[in-house]
Order: sequence, then C-alpha cells, then structure tokens
Amino acid sequence: MESPNPDFMREAIRLSVEKMQAGHGGPFGAVIVKDGRIIARGFNQVTSTNDPTCHAEVDAIRKACAELGTFQLTDCDLYTSCEPCPMCLGAIYWARPRRVFYGNTKQDAAAIGFDDQFIYDEIEKPLPDRGIPMTQLLAEEAIAGFRAWQSQEGKTEY
Repeated sequence: MESPNPDFMREAIRLSVEKMQAGHGGPFGAVIVKDGRIIARGFNQVTSTNDPTCHAEVDAIRKACAELGTFQLTDCDLYTSCEPCPMCLGAIYWARPRRVFYGNTKQDAAAIGFDDQFIYDEIEKPLPDRGIPMTQLLAEEAIAGFRAWQSQEGKTEY
C-alpha cells in the first residue's frame, strides 16, 4: 500500500481555509483519493446551506460516491483537515474507505469552539438520560418495514 501523500492533505487544508474565508462555513476541508488522484473535494457548508450535516467529510463522501456510482469507497483514501467528528466518523465507517488521514485533532477543534465531546458523552448514556428525549413510538407498525426488507428479493445488501 502506498504511503500517505502530503499533497492531498495540503489540498484538504487549502480547502478548509479558502472555503471558510469565502463564507461557506467552518474551517474544514476533505479530499477523497482513488488510484493516486483526487476524485472528490468537500468542505464545510453548515452555515451557508443551513444544513448541519454538510461537514467536509460528508460532502466529500457524497461527491465521491456520485462520481464512482457506488455507496462504498473501499479502494479510496480520505484526507481531512481535522479528525472527524462523531457524525463524520459514522459516515466514514458506512462508506468504508481504505484509510483516513487527518491534520488537526479533535482537541485542536475544541480549542477554537468546535467541541464535540458532548456528543461522544451522549452516545454512552442510556436513552432516558440523554439531553434530547428519545421515545419509541409505533414499534409494532414500524417493524413491518424491517420484515418487508427481510423478505425482499434482489435487494442490495450494505
């Protein structure tokens, strides 16, 4: 497996600064690389799109999957200007890239006001103890969708 390429990280960092200064959102950038070339670039657009899920990594994953026509990035590397937040980490695991390289740490992000520790803490709590109430509703009706999935012929597993 080839070594990490600092030029790809420099591109993620460049995006983080350029797009933040242009008013798109926070200082976060990401690129996805396959076969030694960048196939997707992403940057934080939370405030410019009013979309709390539009983080750099998620943006890059969406673009890379569209470019490749797949929902898995198994032969790809992700370079991101900052250690991924909990949401992005989940998206990364679902996308299944080969490797992830990051610049800043989550502690660096917390030092400038991007502190995700409360989310890590919430994940560990039992549902009744979480800050946002979570209550199961219509479980007997909801299970019908799962039963239909189980019996679905020709479904694409993921």
